[in-house]
Amino acid sequence: MASLALTLTLTLTLMLLHVPSPAVCDDQGAGLSPSHRTYIVMLRPPVEAGSEDDHRWWQDSFLPTPLAGSDEPRLIHAYTEVFTGFAVRLTEDDLAMVSQRKEFMRAFPDHLWRPSTTHTPEFLGLEKDAGLWRDTNYGQGVIIGVLDTGIYSEHPSFDDSGIPPPPSKWKGSCHGAARCNNKLIGAKFHVLRANDSGDDTGHGTHTSSTAAGNFISDVSVHGLGRGTAAGIAPGAHLAMYRVCTALGCSVKDILAGFDDAIKDGVDVLSLSLEPVSDVSFSEDPVAIGALSAVTKGIVVVAAAGNNGPKSFVANSAPWLLTVAAGSVDRSFETVVQLGNRNDINGEALNQTSNSSSKSFPLYVDKHCKSSAGRNVAGKIVICHNTGTMSDRGSSLNQSDISGIMSAGAAGVVLINSKDAGFTTLLEDYGNVVQVTVADGNNITEYVRTTSKPSAKVIYKNTVLGVRPSPTVAAFSSRGPSSLSPGVLKPDILAPGLNILAAWPPLTMFGSGPFNIISGTSTSTPHVSGIAALVKSSHPDWSAAAIKSAILTTSDITDSTGGPILDEQPHMPWVLAMSTLGLEIIVRDPRLSCKMLPKIPEAFLNYPTITVPLKTRPFTVNRTVTNVGPANSVYILKMEIPSSLTVRVYPEMLVFSKAGEKKTFSMTLGYRRS
Repeated sequence: MASLALTLTLTLTLMLLHVPSPAVCDDQGAGLSPSHRTYIVMLRPPVEAGSEDDHRWWQDSFLPTPLAGSDEPRLIHAYTEVFTGFAVRLTEDDLAMVSQRKEFMRAFPDHLWRPSTTHTPEFLGLEKDAGLWRDTNYGQGVIIGVLDTGIYSEHPSFDDSGIPPPPSKWKGSCHGAARCNNKLIGAKFHVLRANDSGDDTGHGTHTSSTAAGNFISDVSVHGLGRGTAAGIAPGAHLAMYRVCTALGCSVKDILAGFDDAIKDGVDVLSLSLEPVSDVSFSEDPVAIGALSAVTKGIVVVAAAGNNGPKSFVANSAPWLLTVAAGSVDRSFETVVQLGNRNDINGEALNQTSNSSSKSFPLYVDKHCKSSAGRNVAGKIVICHNTGTMSDRGSSLNQSDISGIMSAGAAGVVLINSKDAGFTTLLEDYGNVVQVTVADGNNITEYVRTTSKPSAKVIYKNTVLGVRPSPTVAAFSSRGPSSLSPGVLKPDILAPGLNILAAWPPLTMFGSGPFNIISGTSTSTPHVSGIAALVKSSHPDWSAAAIKSAILTTSDITDSTGGPILDEQPHMPWVLAMSTLGLEIIVRDPRLSCKMLPKIPEAFLNYPTITVPLKTRPFTVNRTVTNVGPANSVYILKMEIPSSLTVRVYPEMLVFSKAGEKKTFSMTLGYRRS
């Protein structure tokens, strides 16, 4: 008889809500007047399906007459899978005319989103020829679709050695110059005026290899993090849908990527993107498109956003698997040894300098911008980074550092911003050591009180086993969701700080073949890979079942056995769519929103429980399914704050067979002091 424990985690949240207006995307064609804007138009589907040509004719009937003398098309994308509709350029008068049609449901102005390894598989407990990798054959047979900036298809991470052909259900293809094989089985582009699925920023290549890159031995960046690189599901297939450029990602293009991915037959969709601002689910075409994907059995994994540590979370729709970013137990340790023999621990991404045995005078240039005209030759310059985490923690750029080094400086100590706390987002600035604001203050105080301050830099290379780990990265959006406060968001934490993965040979943001970057963009593909492994092991499971399995089996403690902490201390689904017509989204003629009861969010059968604390006890129910062996017994284990009271009935769930369902109730109350 199997005996398993269910652990209850309670979350108390206090919110001040602010929902700004979205940034509108203006991508007018040269032949259209400024009065034209791009709209995403949602339609009720025709009663009779008809042929593909009939459907296209029907959609074309909604479009205004083309402008005389303009070769710029009005129609940009046509959608059939996420919903019935299209992206089109219209004037306000055109939109008013289209809205008179009985099939018209809603029009959304297009707006922008933005893009939000050698050790991380091991950190997540994945071992070659053992455990989940062995049991799932490394995710073989599963297709991960990636919506991103494109992919460098010639990278060795996308070699197909040992990868069988894609399953027969695959309907996708490769466009442009992409070199597809059994690993990279699809590559399409949806960006206006783009003619290739290649990657000119590196972001899409990095996320794709993190999710499903093949094994590559002896990988490092500047000699750091050396080891065998592999994605989380190295046996899975990849399909890239280029929906972004360096300037951002248009919603109309993201929806086109969703539409193709659904038609092509992906199993998992990885969305390392976040909106520029928050909008309600019923006003968010991407959330609507994701719901369509989930109803078709696709697990949609999305970034929680890089707006921490303040209270905000992106991609908070309950049907999404929303991923926050945390640290791993690896550091690229560097010591700044002051002249008074005090050691300051920092990190450096580039440890190739041979001057670690020498001492140099210290010079403070707070903003790292005035040193070019000063005598900094042979000195270590100390700079303050005043950027916020929302601008990726940096107020500097490469030219600021280059100016200092060109003036003959021996090196730079960069003090992280206060907003960053103890999180160090490593940047490849060159001979630069990054330290926390607390340690930086110790250095500047030493300089202020010493007549001839000096220091030497000692490189420690790659250090593993850093404790505690993981911790929540300062930039990671914390939540709760302003749109759905009764559902705990983000859903899960995954490695997202200083992640090593594939990179194109030449981009505007550095050159490959590997690079180290941070963000919820990098944590998202870790979970996409895990979803692929679960799907490979349980191909008949629904998207919701896979999500539930991931959430209910994740660790709730760090490497020390304590709760997972913030790196910087701070104060501690369907009903929203009813105005759209949910039956249109899921295309079930038996479903009517008018038939659905109004259900509080806390009553949704979600893998986590978030409830308001009231003077009277509050009761919720959860129904669980036994996916373990027959004759399993699940025993409740609770870890709750002393200020709460919790009663659960029953405290033991006894199953006689696999697939059997049981319901338990939980009553929560507030214990007055």
